[in-house]
Amino acid sequence: MNISKRAFLKASGAGIATLTLAGQSLNSSALALPANSSHKVNDHQTTTLQPITHSVTAITGAERLERISHAQKLMQQQDVSALILEPGAAMDYFSGIQWRRSERLTAIIIPREGKLSVVCPFFEAPSIRESLAVSADIRVWQEHESPFTLIKQILTDTKLNKGKVAFENSVRYFVLSGVMAELSNMQHISAEPVTRGCRMYKSQHELELMHKANEVTLLAYADVWSKLKVGMSQGEVKSLMNNAQQQLGGKGTWNMALFNQASAYPHGTKQKQILTEGSVVLMDCGCNVHGYQSDISRTFVFGEANKRQQDVWQTVRQGQEIAFEQAQIGKQAGSVDDAVRQFYQSKGFGPGYKLPGLSHRTGHGIGMEGHESVNFVHGETEILKSGMCFSNEPGIYIQGEFGVRLEDCIYMGKNGPQWFTVPPESLAEPIGKLEKLQAL
Repeated sequence: MNISKRAFLKASGAGIATLTLAGQSLNSSALALPANSSHKVNDHQTTTLQPITHSVTAITGAERLERISHAQKLMQQQDVSALILEPGAAMDYFSGIQWRRSERLTAIIIPREGKLSVVCPFFEAPSIRESLAVSADIRVWQEHESPFTLIKQILTDTKLNKGKVAFENSVRYFVLSGVMAELSNMQHISAEPVTRGCRMYKSQHELELMHKANEVTLLAYADVWSKLKVGMSQGEVKSLMNNAQQQLGGKGTWNMALFNQASAYPHGTKQKQILTEGSVVLMDCGCNVHGYQSDISRTFVFGEANKRQQDVWQTVRQGQEIAFEQAQIGKQAGSVDDAVRQFYQSKGFGPGYKLPGLSHRTGHGIGMEGHESVNFVHGETEILKSGMCFSNEPGIYIQGEFGVRLEDCIYMGKNGPQWFTVPPESLAEPIGKLEKLQAL
């Protein structure tokens, strides 16, 4: 039996709303939304999306204490006396403190043994305590005082004012230089081996939060896909996606929508494009759930796809599968990128990073930040291990025509790669599905 796209979208939109209102987990039948010749939707059609994030809980103080303990073991192995972090994902990861950076230093000091310390302005201390999730030695400085002398005093009090002090790579230069001026008998090094040694390997709880964030984003895609109309601007589509993710419970939402020739620019362009029949629509969107990120890209064709669009889309989908199959425990991360480029070159794209082809890495690490170590990029020798998480996004970009990117995130299970979301199989069903989370 034939069904018009107008009728199908009306029915599928109602189905999405029902599933969400019921608070049910998504499955493939809920997310597979076929695309036919017309996307005109009843103007009165609405979907009421409700939060789906109530089933997961935030990281606890006890979990953060375990992280600090693990960091301290790594510090002892590497003969590091103390580690210094500024506000950001790493500070939140260990302490729960969610704060902003300014010219007034707030920092945490993790010693190689014992509890961590916090240095902050006196008048900010009550606010800092609101998100602090572990017991800590809080030391405050007044506006006319130096926070660097406080850090020196902390290390002196704990008898850790000799040897190596490690700074996260994002710590600003004035902080490093200010601290080291007070610690002339110490050597500063990068904290990356310690922080990466903790954050690069996700726990089961962290995977649950990322899985939920991906569920939010995928369901939002299904909702937006059902509402596309001729004449929409890129900004209107971004707004639809932003609203859908927020209604579903996603925080910190971000969205990109590129039409037609603009889709050949991986991270966007100032070109203004309008949705017409045959338009390529490339979207890259995500959110966080309790601080853990999703990152999903989808490429649609609005209306009937021509053979060129179909062929490139299917090549990218094959590229994703090659990356997934190559990402095995014990392999170097860079080999994933190499395998995709070898395949693309056999199809006439590239070579290497040349256009038309794949001009960026095949994937990046992901967790509390959208981009983390390690990457699927040529030359990366880091060995893939259980608990690592990556995006898998080997796009193809043809300037002057269009671009295609499909992006789904994966995690390394004990026996190999696992999808958070399974990519779509064709342009006819361009959403994909949520995969069941496996135990590490």
